[in-house]
Amino acid sequence: MTLIPLDANAPATPLVAVRADGLDAVLATLPAGAGGHARACGFSAEAGSHCLLPDGDGGLAAVLVGAGDAGDPWNLAGLPLLLPAGDYRLDPRGLGLDPLLAGLGWALGSYQFSRYRQPRRAPARLALPVDLLGALQPVVEAVTLVRDLVNTPTEHMGPAELAEATSRLADRHGAQVRVIEGDDLLAQNFPAIHAVGRASHRPPRLIELDWGDEGHPRLALVGKGVCFDTGGLDIKPADGMLRMKKDMGGAAHALALAGLVMAGGLPVRLKLLIPAVENAIGPDAYRPGEVIATRKGLSVEIGNTDAEGRVILSDALTYAAEWQPALLLDFATLTGAARIALGPDLPALFANDEALAGDLLAAGLRQRDPLWRMPLHAPYAAFLDSPIADLNNAAASKHAGCITAALFLQRFVPEDLPWAHLDVYSWNDGARPGRPAGGEAQGLRAYHAMLQARFGG
Repeated sequence: MTLIPLDANAPATPLVAVRADGLDAVLATLPAGAGGHARACGFSAEAGSHCLLPDGDGGLAAVLVGAGDAGDPWNLAGLPLLLPAGDYRLDPRGLGLDPLLAGLGWALGSYQFSRYRQPRRAPARLALPVDLLGALQPVVEAVTLVRDLVNTPTEHMGPAELAEATSRLADRHGAQVRVIEGDDLLAQNFPAIHAVGRASHRPPRLIELDWGDEGHPRLALVGKGVCFDTGGLDIKPADGMLRMKKDMGGAAHALALAGLVMAGGLPVRLKLLIPAVENAIGPDAYRPGEVIATRKGLSVEIGNTDAEGRVILSDALTYAAEWQPALLLDFATLTGAARIALGPDLPALFANDEALAGDLLAAGLRQRDPLWRMPLHAPYAAFLDSPIADLNNAAASKHAGCITAALFLQRFVPEDLPWAHLDVYSWNDGARPGRPAGGEAQGLRAYHAMLQARFGG
């Protein structure tokens, strides 16, 4: 954490947030030399800009920060790796930033993935009240977990390593983990997970975490854990395969949300399920045209081996539903169609329950972690018809790809079970303040806020 407790007696450089329409008023509160310096530097309070104000001894007196609205979490997010190393604090002059969101942006803007190289520099630190630090720490840790897992190449983040990451989190919170591996998946009736992962030299797994009081409402989380996706025999082109280490982004989100649930002591009985596989090419790879079994008993014709995520999720969703939870949430980097429709920043939300969808959308707005609802348009289910099986894993039409993928998943969820599916990108294509290029958590804070509101945490 690059957030520290605020101490009135400890030196910290003031950060003065200001919008263009309030710049003159703020400059009038500063010593004449400081205001003149800001004007001489051409500082106009453009959002994302900053200006260092010197003191009379050649030190740093304050920093002017161009801001948007007061609740924008990214107002300060570009500063930790730009400002001189040291301690800073929010100053009441100018725009009064929401300190919780400002601290969140600061912490996320301090992130550097350092597994394979040293961080380029130590980030500056922001001093905040102690109670805010306690609220921010688990959220920052959860986002960091998603980023680290997604950024890690498959050589060090295969199905076994994903299981190890789950076990580490379980040990931290007193949860139990069970892993079903390899041919044991067949013996325990998870044939779809096995079919997708059987070609890899790294055996497929179903990772299961349980936590909480049995007397509490049941919450099931499911995350797609395709640790690398070649596309299988329907092989991806090179540019489509390049970032497929991130195809376990759904699992990373589900795992991080489970961590937030446990860290906050939310009064639920939690079950986390991660089907973890590599969609590899080999002599035993599942093939286009095959008909595979699923745990639910539905037969699935394989129209495209690159539509593997929905196949492994079918077994996990069925198993989760057998547990009879009060709520079922799944996360998956499922379709490129969702990105074509909504771009990289808006996860596509599908839900079979109006209240659940409304709660999630409202939480996303409150947390500045937006979601966009897409329809479970029932007539499009006909696109998944198969002449030889109960359904096809790939739609006959190229239209509405993210919708047909969600409709496939819906076949494995009971109608009376409140369920939401989030199709996430899990990635930043380029760097922006607080959102470095690479792995990213999307919708995580919105889901956490919804669960806190729903279950009274």
